[in-house]
Amino acid sequence: MTINECYACMGADYGDVLRRMGKAERVAKFLAMFPDEPSYGLLCSALAQGNAQEAFRAAHSLKGVCMNLGLSSLGDAASKMTEALRGGLLPADVGALLDEVDGRYRETVSCIRAFMQG
Repeated sequence: MTINECYACMGADYGDVLRRMGKAERVAKFLAMFPDEPSYGLLCSALAQGNAQEAFRAAHSLKGVCMNLGLSSLGDAASKMTEALRGGLLPADVGALLDEVDGRYRETVSCIRAFMQG
């Protein structure tokens, strides 16, 4: 799988991220690091502990990383989660929001791993 195909698999715009980052090698380098980025795991842990403030920080970090890498589908889900947690309380629909983030995270990582395997 090429990097362009990887971005298409994720429903993202490779051309946009390439324009911002400048070099295909740079995009590939940081994209390959994404599965090890800790924000998603921190978000899940914080929500499991009922810690809305830590969950907000993790969701906000995940959103930022996604926006920098052009991972728009996951970034949109992380953005919804961020806004829902902004008030410092766990919203009633936090489970549905986490399901959306989780599904998009798994899809994103799956596409990235397929790209990394060639």
